[in-house]
Amino acid sequence: MQSVNMLLKNFVRCSAFPFAVQHGMKKDLFGLCRTLILSPCLKEGSSHNPSEKLDLDEWKKVMKSGLQEVSETVSEHEELSTLAAARETVEMWRLAGRSVPENISEDQLKTFIECPSKSSKKKYLKYLHLKELYKKNDKRKMDEKRERRLETQDKASKTDEIKRNSFTCLWANAIDKTHNWRAAQAMVFGQPLVFDMSFENDMSPREVTNTVRQIVLSEGCNRKSVDPFHIHFCNLKENSQYHREFMKYYREAWDKLLITVTDQCYTNVFPKDKIIYLTADSPKVMKTFDHDKIYIIGSMVDRSIKTGVSLAQAKRLGLETACLPLEKYLLWNTGAKNLTLDQMMRILLTLKDTGDWRKALEFVPKRKYCGFVGRSVHELKKSLSLMNTLKHGKRQEEVRKQFAKNYSKKLTQKLLELCSPALLFQKCFC
Repeated sequence: MQSVNMLLKNFVRCSAFPFAVQHGMKKDLFGLCRTLILSPCLKEGSSHNPSEKLDLDEWKKVMKSGLQEVSETVSEHEELSTLAAARETVEMWRLAGRSVPENISEDQLKTFIECPSKSSKKKYLKYLHLKELYKKNDKRKMDEKRERRLETQDKASKTDEIKRNSFTCLWANAIDKTHNWRAAQAMVFGQPLVFDMSFENDMSPREVTNTVRQIVLSEGCNRKSVDPFHIHFCNLKENSQYHREFMKYYREAWDKLLITVTDQCYTNVFPKDKIIYLTADSPKVMKTFDHDKIYIIGSMVDRSIKTGVSLAQAKRLGLETACLPLEKYLLWNTGAKNLTLDQMMRILLTLKDTGDWRKALEFVPKRKYCGFVGRSVHELKKSLSLMNTLKHGKRQEEVRKQFAKNYSKKLTQKLLELCSPALLFQKCFC
């Protein structure tokens, strides 16, 4: 009995059931199969043991699994036929001279089939065609670049090129050793310059990244100068955001830098009476550069221009503060008088070497001021009288020509925009 049922089961699954599913005879076949399977049991009648029960649920599961297998095979055949038809359509459009890609993948064919209209299909194929052209063009450019590089390498393999390159390398190594020697001497005999790293909580991560970038530029300028500072990074904590950004820039060279790094405050390293905190918010103006003082620069870049942060830090520690005399030497435009850290480093290095404010303040961006104030008080009074004449409309053409001889066009426009001559005198020379 069991062997007969197994044979019938295999017969239905392998031959009759797929045939019926393919021709739409699934319902009729199920009743027929059930009759064929149960007929031996009905014929035996009394000889059949009543304790043996036929498990119909198991047969239903067998039938459903066979149906799923057949439906999967049918769906696979339908999908393959659809993809083949789509590929033939693409080939026909290519022969017709339309913009069609040369190579198209199955995923792209599926996307092509899912396009709702014929125009959208054309647009999608045109997009793939342009994308393929861009890739070919990029590949062609890369090949040409590789060929040019190989040609350059072949030319460089000549004797004279090798000698020139070797001399350049030797010269660069000698210059680098000279800079390192000066930086090493500055660590022993140089004037200290401190970068305060205690403003991490006052800045966003992007601002911290910009700050570290400017400090890296400052360190490079200092190392290349004739008489460099001995740079100190104070309040720099281990694994802080400052430290992580420095490691991104310097990597293995971080431990080889000729600078001093400490997590202590500068008040614990240097005496307070020698410290001057440079901040744009200070009411005290710096007159001359003192070689015996220790200048501190706040390592902070804030796009929102938070005024008073570094000044509050200096007052909390009881330190002397100072700001650069920008208004004294420059005709300043409207805007904050904050400079970047690398600009401050260049200004301090120039002051240390020359002591000339005019040369030092040339590193201030030109967009922030109109020009230098280089006239004497007598010439300024003469200019103010000319301004008065212009304001009141007396002999304007004659006075304008005379005024243009003494000042540039940009400076003339700036002076004419001022409200009163007294304000000009107070702004420039008081």
